[in-house]
Amino acid sequence: MSWRPNSTQGVVLTAYHASNKAAATGSNAKDYSQVSPRSRKSGQYMMNHGSANPGLDKVAFNRSGSQDSLDELSLDDYWTEVENIKTSCDNSQQEQDVVVKEPDEGEQEEEWLKEAGLSILFGECSSDSHESIVLLSTLTRTQSAAVQKRIDTVKQTLRKKNKHHQIPDVRDVFRQPESSKDKDECLNGFQSTEKSEATNDKDEKCLPKNENTEGSVSPVEDMPLPETDINLEISFAEQASNLKEFSAIRNEKEDDSLLPNYRLPQDKTGITKIGDLAPQDMKKVTSLALIELTALYDVLGTELKLQRAAKIRVRESGVFRVPLAILLEQDQKKIPGTKVPLIFQSLIGLIENGGLDTEGVLRIPGVSSRIKALCQELEAKFYEGTFNWDTVKQHDAASLLKFFIRELPLPLLTVEYMKAFHSVQYLPSKKHRLQALNLLVILLPEIHRDTLKALLEFLQRVVDHREQNKMTLKNVAMIMAPNLFSTHTSPVKAMDQSAVTSAARTASVMLFMIKYQKLLWTIPKFIVAQVRKQNIVNQKKTSKEKAMKKLLKRMAYDREKYEKTEKSFGDNDIPQGFIRVQAPQFSKVSMAVQLTEELKAGDILARFLSQESPSRILRKEEVSLYEIGGNIGERCLEDTTYMKDLSQLNPNAEWVIKPKPKE
Repeated sequence: MSWRPNSTQGVVLTAYHASNKAAATGSNAKDYSQVSPRSRKSGQYMMNHGSANPGLDKVAFNRSGSQDSLDELSLDDYWTEVENIKTSCDNSQQEQDVVVKEPDEGEQEEEWLKEAGLSILFGECSSDSHESIVLLSTLTRTQSAAVQKRIDTVKQTLRKKNKHHQIPDVRDVFRQPESSKDKDECLNGFQSTEKSEATNDKDEKCLPKNENTEGSVSPVEDMPLPETDINLEISFAEQASNLKEFSAIRNEKEDDSLLPNYRLPQDKTGITKIGDLAPQDMKKVTSLALIELTALYDVLGTELKLQRAAKIRVRESGVFRVPLAILLEQDQKKIPGTKVPLIFQSLIGLIENGGLDTEGVLRIPGVSSRIKALCQELEAKFYEGTFNWDTVKQHDAASLLKFFIRELPLPLLTVEYMKAFHSVQYLPSKKHRLQALNLLVILLPEIHRDTLKALLEFLQRVVDHREQNKMTLKNVAMIMAPNLFSTHTSPVKAMDQSAVTSAARTASVMLFMIKYQKLLWTIPKFIVAQVRKQNIVNQKKTSKEKAMKKLLKRMAYDREKYEKTEKSFGDNDIPQGFIRVQAPQFSKVSMAVQLTEELKAGDILARFLSQESPSRILRKEEVSLYEIGGNIGERCLEDTTYMKDLSQLNPNAEWVIKPKPKE
């Protein structure tokens, strides 16, 4: 079906960010019929860390002035890309007006509490007050401190404004009844936060075991994991807090020319990826990730600045310079279930079809005049399906892809978290940077996260062909950084060291995201454990109501249930040591499976698949085993999950084989 996009319309987004610097403003909105890669961003989401001068040619990097992970590398590729971007600009166009609303004192902290799902703590009568209290009850010590710090700031602000809101002290929320103080619960490796420091020795059994120490149990501060291990069982901020005593570790100058080969230790209950959880649980994960990220920055003594979108007029239809959310909405009308913009997929597909072995596939720019003409043609013909992709050269497609990214009116890394991504390089160690990036990726809106994932996977494929295309990981990172971070928009004096430092830092963050992307899409186990604990608390609150409903239901349908159980095992009649697996799409819709120490989720899938008739062949890649209910909403299991361990963690769960979510 061919169709033409609606005529260009405008919408105004108004919010604020926490910067104290006024944004630059222009006079007129831009003409979207022309291509101008860098014509409006200075007031929108530029990070005030110093910007690259496009006129700088092959600036030497002063290694003594930075602690970036690209210390050993010349930034030639970075500045060449900046110069290419400048050349592609249409200097005749005027910047668009960008209006920034400065926040009132304490407003940022109030907004943070809202984002974290804790707006009830500063006096709002919120409908989700119970959820807020439950969330608070599962926080770690450092997470609680981060929340308390924001509450204190709001309190001080309200006192100054003579507003008499009744604000609870977060310590009162965390306080346990005397009878339950010694009954702290261990759940999935999560250490309860109400324990005092004096009882830590007694409760060391709650700390997770290190897979590489043959079952020995030691506190993190006594036995730090090897550098190549990423511990996802204990809060990142708690780990950093424990390591504060080790000044030699925190103050050590790392060899930034080497990148560790980080790995995840084996987890018998399964690793949880972004996209594996149901929306209701993912909402809890997002709130916890924001609190954890803030706590981590607090512990490491680094300021975390979150911004808000500037006031800017955006397009409501088209291909380029359209917000990702609007693009996705119009793409889903054409292809339901689309998760990444079609134009983005098309450009990546064209580059790959032309062969990733082409030398300088991302480095060599397309001809500026041809890129502009292609943009105009794509705007007119892409959604009609009449655009001739055969006329697009590979380097032109790469230039169009970079243009698409840097011209997003709301950036790929979002206005809110752009500075936070940039500030990752100020953290003390590579492990801290990786942990912060993990949390930031979780916090991105779904469409931004999915598009970033598609981009990083594509860039990794480019790197995989480095022997042929002469594009190493560092080359790719330096070329893509100016397009993703937009630090090149404001001119600086020649040889400005702040511009060089900023360039190296953003390129280093880009490098980390490409190299460690698989880790970045993993939800830390301690956060999943906190979600499970929240669900348990919610279940206890409604247990009496549920019990009454079940009793009434049993009385009403007792005979019907009895007849059904005569024909087959019911869920409550499964022998001990067995689980019942439901598979609605298979010929055998249900099967009782005996739990053994070595039984994995993939083994259960294989049993069902082996019994399918040739006329109903389902591929293993199309389906997964799901953990549903109990202390989790819904979770897609990886094949290596040990079912006995997981069933012990969630004994009330149901097990269902369903299609995997679309990538």
